[in-house]
Amino acid sequence: MSKELSYTIEEVSQLLKVSKLTLYDLVKKGELPVFRVGRQMRIDSNDLDVYINKHKTNHHPTFPSPAAVPNRNEPKNNIVISGQDLVLDILGKHIEKNSSYKPLRSFTGSLNSLISMYNGEGDIVSLHLFDGDTGEYNLPYIKRILVGNPFILINLLSRKAGFYVKKGNPLNLTSWSDLKREDVKIINREKGSGARILLDEQLRINEIPTRNIKGYDHEETNHLSVASAVSTGIADVGVGIEKAAKIVGIDFIPLITEQYDLVILKTTETEQLISTIKGILSSPQFKSEITSLGDYDTSQIGKIIYETY
Repeated sequence: MSKELSYTIEEVSQLLKVSKLTLYDLVKKGELPVFRVGRQMRIDSNDLDVYINKHKTNHHPTFPSPAAVPNRNEPKNNIVISGQDLVLDILGKHIEKNSSYKPLRSFTGSLNSLISMYNGEGDIVSLHLFDGDTGEYNLPYIKRILVGNPFILINLLSRKAGFYVKKGNPLNLTSWSDLKREDVKIINREKGSGARILLDEQLRINEIPTRNIKGYDHEETNHLSVASAVSTGIADVGVGIEKAAKIVGIDFIPLITEQYDLVILKTTETEQLISTIKGILSSPQFKSEITSLGDYDTSQIGKIIYETY
């Protein structure tokens, strides 16, 4: 067996100092070969070296025009779905089953994914971004960030967000203002995630300075890690969704109903993708699978929240 090294997408992201969505875009375009070990994509070290050498400034290979000569080695119809909810895995399965698209998953947070979409990376971005001034989810951010880009915003589901607390809620945490108590230590999410946006907006509108929040700078990168930190006593409270609390086995204090949507840019290339997504979201089978998971409200699934023309 070969002893050559290989890297995960996250490891290459750290090595090259680029976002994971940039790498997914290179994979999608066929510029960076990958192989899979289970659900994980890996990049062979030799392939990474070839890519780096090919793009050095003193290296000027002549390439045929992609429009004129198709790359026969390029995977066809790869698309990137960003977000962390397990429902997106089910969506990816249905996309692959009912179309010619091959879904790739990026677990980047909502805001960072939306910014990457503006920069031309990513195909389907899932969002749960709360705006404290309007009380709305997602659309205020999309209108500010996807400036000059036509898009469609479609509801996927609604879900409860709130506090992860220890069994029995021993500190009796019931509101955002409780976070400023001296006896409360939080575990935060990374910048750009929907949960971090929710926390920061609630702190802003409730006029709670972040310097008064013990543990504010301690970050984790997903709901389960935050819930686990509360379970093990690293923190007293974290912000996240109900599903993760039940998986880890801690209590959950619901504070808000999140609107969880999908945004797709409208171009001639995405017309078929949008049609595929609409068809899946309207299918009884997909809705039934999501409903069977529990803790999700699918009453508005497939509803077009906003569309530019």
